[in-house]
Amino acid sequence: MVKKDGHTHTQFCPHGSGDDAELMIQKAIKMGFEEYSITEHAPLPETFGDVYAGEITGYTEASITMEQVEPYLKFAEKMQQKYRDQIKINVGFEVDYLPGFENWTTEFLNRFGSRTQDNVLSVHFMPGKDNKFWCVDDTISDFATGFAASLTDPQILFNHFFNLELQAVTVDLGEYKPQRIGHLTLIRKFQDYFNLPQQLDEKNTALIDEILQEIKQRGYQLDLNTAGLYKEYCNEIYPSKNIVSQASQMKIPLVFGSDAHSIKEVGHGYHEIAEYIN
Repeated sequence: MVKKDGHTHTQFCPHGSGDDAELMIQKAIKMGFEEYSITEHAPLPETFGDVYAGEITGYTEASITMEQVEPYLKFAEKMQQKYRDQIKINVGFEVDYLPGFENWTTEFLNRFGSRTQDNVLSVHFMPGKDNKFWCVDDTISDFATGFAASLTDPQILFNHFFNLELQAVTVDLGEYKPQRIGHLTLIRKFQDYFNLPQQLDEKNTALIDEILQEIKQRGYQLDLNTAGLYKEYCNEIYPSKNIVSQASQMKIPLVFGSDAHSIKEVGHGYHEIAEYIN
């Protein structure tokens, strides 16, 4: 089994620590990782701000800009070559699935996909109050405002999010569509603050089954993301362990991702999930 961190960020990330990704790579080598994917947040569509209603930082600090794409790729490619004798480095993006912006996303991937080797497809934004998009992992107050209506019945909240995840899995984004689905249960980031139930109802359980079946049929992977373990009000991995167990039984490839935005986060929680990696 190759020891791989498949989900990491860089100093280009506006909501990160600013730590130099080269030092993160050096730490990964020290920890015995043999493969390392640099997956910086891809830019959001230029017009996404028109349909976004949350706190401004949830939009302006969510990703790199189009102007940063080339400098980011050049940096990542430089690291790939510099450390090629010590660790296999993959260059890529964490791409947002945004319903209504599929054409833009496909065009972006068509433009830059040939320079990537490993990409992640994630849901960070979901329609909420006023039928506008709100960020699901920015701040507690923003989450409470944007999703107030569905928070009265958390199963509805879960259903809205998992339906977006199903769309992300099944959508056609062209030949460079990411093959790994990021932090499938990110909607649980603030679960302990809002006392969200651990158990899914019958409808959501069936929806998770459908998502996993679609991932399996397409030969996709799941991001086995440990970042949630270290979030104050989450305290578990993404996806939840019962989903991880189900995916493992289905022989869906599970790829460890620290989702590191700093040096100290590289390899975070690896031993907690090593038994599931396949």
